[in-house]
Amino acid sequence: MAEPVNLARGEVALKIDDVDLVLAGTMNGLAAVSAALQCKSLSDLWQRLAGVEIGATLAAIQFLTIKGNKAAALEKIQLRHFADCSVAFNDLISAHLDEAGEKGNESAATETKTEAAKT
Repeated sequence: MAEPVNLARGEVALKIDDVDLVLAGTMNGLAAVSAALQCKSLSDLWQRLAGVEIGATLAAIQFLTIKGNKAAALEKIQLRHFADCSVAFNDLISAHLDEAGEKGNESAATETKTEAAKT
């Protein structure tokens, strides 16, 4: 049976053969993945996860799994699972972008336009 997923928290489901996982982009988890991959920026981390780089995929399962047997998933993972990993990682990234998203950027852009119009 699949683990329940809390979409409001940004959790995503991932199935590796018969192993059901729930991943979440927690700060500790993302920091661990970033450190393991020696990422230079958040953009670098996102690109490597979104591109399902092999090392990034294994690190993400290791450090972002919050429910399920990650050890069993890591033993069973094969290249054929990477399409599902891609979907899960992109959903995880999108959840954070939607949450932090462009709301702040819109207000900053509006303020900048207003200030520019005054000068």
